[in-house]
Amino acid sequence: MSYKAGIIKAIDELKDRTGSSMIAIKKHMQANLPKDKKWMNSTFLTALKSGVASGDFIQVKNSYKLSPEFKKKRIAAEKKASAPKKKAAPKKKVAPKKKKTAAKKKAAPKKKTSTKKKTAPKKKTTKKVAPKKKTSTKKKSKKTSKK
Repeated sequence: MSYKAGIIKAIDELKDRTGSSMIAIKKHMQANLPKDKKWMNSTFLTALKSGVASGDFIQVKNSYKLSPEFKKKRIAAEKKASAPKKKAAPKKKVAPKKKKTAAKKKAAPKKKTSTKKKTAPKKKTTKKVAPKKKTSTKKKSKKTSKK
């Protein structure tokens, strides 16, 4: 198992709402590490950084979460993997049945949830410029020193 896969598994199993800390992920991975493998901290850190750079993880302070895009990709991959298994099942021959003419109900379309929060349009504000104050011109008295 690669470090990235281990990180994903650790984040899933820890189930922290605000994200799992780097230390918690590391402890979880070390506990599940096979006895014959040695812990490589530099590989762990590069896997975390590359995951954030590729958009698979979201870093919040010192915690990491799975990004919504990554979750969608993973669910789609799981559906594709399970779909061929269903088609491969042997079908039994059944006597042809009469088709019902009742209309099928369509499933309600799912609302797309966007990751960005909607913000109210910013109003343009014009700053009122205060009139400049007149500066008084005071003359500094020069002191002459005797040499």
